[in-house]
Parts: sequence; C-alpha cells; structure tokens
Amino acid sequence: MKFSPATPDQYAAITALVQHCFTTSASADEGLLIATLTADIFASVAPGDLHVFVAQDDVDPLAAILFTRLRYPEETRDVFVLGPVAVHPDRQRQGIGQGLVTHGLAELRSSGVDVVLTYGDPRYYTKTGFQQISEDHAKAPMPLQFPHGWMGQSLTDAPFTPLRGPSFCVEAFNNPKYW
Repeated sequence: MKFSPATPDQYAAITALVQHCFTTSASADEGLLIATLTADIFASVAPGDLHVFVAQDDVDPLAAILFTRLRYPEETRDVFVLGPVAVHPDRQRQGIGQGLVTHGLAELRSSGVDVVLTYGDPRYYTKTGFQQISEDHAKAPMPLQFPHGWMGQSLTDAPFTPLRGPSFCVEAFNNPKYW
C-alpha cells in the first residue's frame, strides 16, 4: 500500500471513489452530494489551501482524504479541516483509512500546519488522535447538525487550546448542508 499526495490527474477518480463510497454507505443522494462537494473543492480551492492524499496499490486510488484551509482571522495558527474521507467499500476495516489519515496528518505537520479539525464519527477519528471538542474550543463556520462530531487536534508539541474568533471555510464547504 502506497500513501502519497494526489495529483490533479487523479481528481476524477477520487470524485468517483467518494461517490461510490457514500452511495454504498448511505444513499445515492448522499453519494452525489459528497461527490459534488469533492468536485467543487477540486475546481475552486487554491493549491495552498488544499492537501489531498491517496492510498493505492496500483493505478486507481483505494482511499482518499482532503484537507482544506479553515480561516480564523483572529488566530495566528494555521488551521485545516479534514473531509471528505473515502475508502473503497471492499477495502474498509483493513486500516487503510486510518493509515492514510495518519500519513496526511504527518505531512501537514511537516508543512507547518498547527491544528486540524474534522466533523464526523468520533469512534473513527479518535483512533487517529482527534479529540471531541465544542464550539468553545473552535467555532465552526456553520451551525453543526451533530455537535458531538466536531473534533480537533494540535499538530505541534503544544496542546490543543481554543481557537479565537469566528471561522471561514473554503467556498465549496460554505453551505449548511455539509455541517
């Protein structure tokens, strides 16, 4: 299994993987919704505000993760949000997703990112160092439908301390249906 940064020529395959994964795990509507988000991220997010990593054996990605910048204008720390995450349904529960998240976090740490947040299932993300937080620790860019899924972690030697002020996500995420 090889973990590596994704290249733009893989973006269509990643979008298809995301749609397949979310269709299989949730519904066709959810698959289309998250695939559209993924395509919008690829089409509109500046390279410095996006990090994408894949896991693959051969040519096509078996798993993919995206990190986009989350701006806290009152903060000096560099913050990104993880999502979406997709692992091919036939390869789930084999540690590929957790390995890819761990790899991505290490890459962001080495590039100077201070904090990563995510919004998802705590049973999954706490396995890779995320801790459940409240909006007292980090204000989300939109009202959270499931506040228990808001998580964060420091990528520095310093503990996670509250992020100051409001936050602003990339335009592709700027829709309440994702939050």
